Amino acid sequence: MRLSPESLTVLPLVIGVSLSPSTASAAAFRHAGQPAGRIDNATGANLYRDARGSGFPGLTWLRESVSEIIFGHPSTKHSDSTSPSVPLSRYRDDIVVRFNVTNLRDQALLAQAAKENLMDVWASTPQFVDIRLQKDQLRLLLTRIPVSLETQWSVLIPDLEEAVRATYPTKDVTGELEDAAEKLDAAYLKGNFFFHDYQPLSVITSWMALMETMFPSIAQMEIIGDSFEGRPIHSFRIGDHSDENANNGTRKTILVTGGLHGREWISTSTVTYLLWSIITAYGKESMVTKLLEHFDIIFIPVLNPDGYDYTWKTDRLWRKSRQPTKVSWCRGFDLDHAFGFVWDQTKSQVDPCSESYGGDEPFQAVEATRLAEWGRNQTENGVNFIGYLDLHSYSQQILFPYTFTCDEDPPNRENLEELGVGLAKAIRLSSGNFYTVSSACEGTVARKDAGREATGGSAIDWLYHELHSRYSYQIKLRDTGSYGFLLPRSQIIPTGEEMLNALKYFGDFLLGNNGIESGSKANDRTSHDKGRVDLK
Repeated sequence: MRLSPESLTVLPLVIGVSLSPSTASAAAFRHAGQPAGRIDNATGANLYRDARGSGFPGLTWLRESVSEIIFGHPSTKHSDSTSPSVPLSRYRDDIVVRFNVTNLRDQALLAQAAKENLMDVWASTPQFVDIRLQKDQLRLLLTRIPVSLETQWSVLIPDLEEAVRATYPTKDVTGELEDAAEKLDAAYLKGNFFFHDYQPLSVITSWMALMETMFPSIAQMEIIGDSFEGRPIHSFRIGDHSDENANNGTRKTILVTGGLHGREWISTSTVTYLLWSIITAYGKESMVTKLLEHFDIIFIPVLNPDGYDYTWKTDRLWRKSRQPTKVSWCRGFDLDHAFGFVWDQTKSQVDPCSESYGGDEPFQAVEATRLAEWGRNQTENGVNFIGYLDLHSYSQQILFPYTFTCDEDPPNRENLEELGVGLAKAIRLSSGNFYTVSSACEGTVARKDAGREATGGSAIDWLYHELHSRYSYQIKLRDTGSYGFLLPRSQIIPTGEEMLNALKYFGDFLLGNNGIESGSKANDRTSHDKGRVDLK
């Protein structure tokens, strides 16, 4: 019988029974999807360490294979997409067009024309601007842009409806496996099927609970707060906190977030892929094991659960949160412009209908406030945020602070640039893909002279300056425009793999430098401290 996603709600209890009496006791008293404290009693920890060795190879195999069977055996024949609940006809007449730009004036005029006609700007880089629009709007747009751009465009996605359909989960048309033994064997041989498709929010939550139950000695699932619509924002902490790795109450930590923008599904899938890869590599790969002995890694796959859930049920291409604004028909805030460090210093972004609207004041977006409150609470309780990776899509860029200005460099720009180049090299050696490296203000045209959007209030600037996360990066994942936000599910694992190599390089770099240089910290006061806005 095929295991459905709903069966995830009971699987943690089943696996808990298989793992140990102590684990089973803990699992029996909580429902999957609810946060739980770390199971760190000596019995559970010792059993876990024994299972990693040669004493219980069957237990190790069970623990590492069960996550690979929860979505069934992949078909060897043709599979197609399921019928999504989102009405796809809304995208039938839409296309995505790329304009090749060479100067700020053209960028500004193009951005203004798109804004006036309520078009959706998908990407803005120093080389190109991608715009989603209706087919019959293209002729109008071409009459309102500089003459130099009239021939500098091409259609990237001619059939947006089909591109949207292709991102939904596969449907097995060949029947079910006959028994569980065959399913287990297939899982062991074929790999982790969770990443063969994008997954909805409820499935991700249950999967995270399953991971916590299977790895009780090093994993802890928590809720950092609730979204505007009341959905829990889950985090997942991985680290070896055994007695020999105690740090006198302090713990160096790497934070990895995804899903700030609802439609960027590949960012959420990549965070879960990194979580799974790191937790299953513990005890097998020496560098990962050493990293988790000295650092915690906290993964937050979906920081914008309302927006992400909305993309599964109503509009696949929704970007912002779902919180109401002062304009009743324009909901949502851009979370990456909602944080309180040099928040919207240009005061140019005032349109709630804009995709980059960060609010009328700092931390107006509930989800940004929750992350900031949680982060401050963590630092007050001994967490030292050394590194921050904020995953987005698309355009294959590695961006470091500052976002709000190009007129001032962060104190450790040279180190940020050095590590950024190393991350790009790790990706290139892994997959052959090229990621550019620059400061965030240089890597986009989100500047007031380009007229597109606000530049302050970004997550990486706030984490860097306020939580002293010395190595903070926004990484825009695949691709460079062929699919945009609609990256095919076949690229989930390849994208995860190249980012896994980058994360390993990131960890190795921090281990080699003891996680932080001995000089000044990122919180050294700059001339922009007057732009700091504290939480209410």
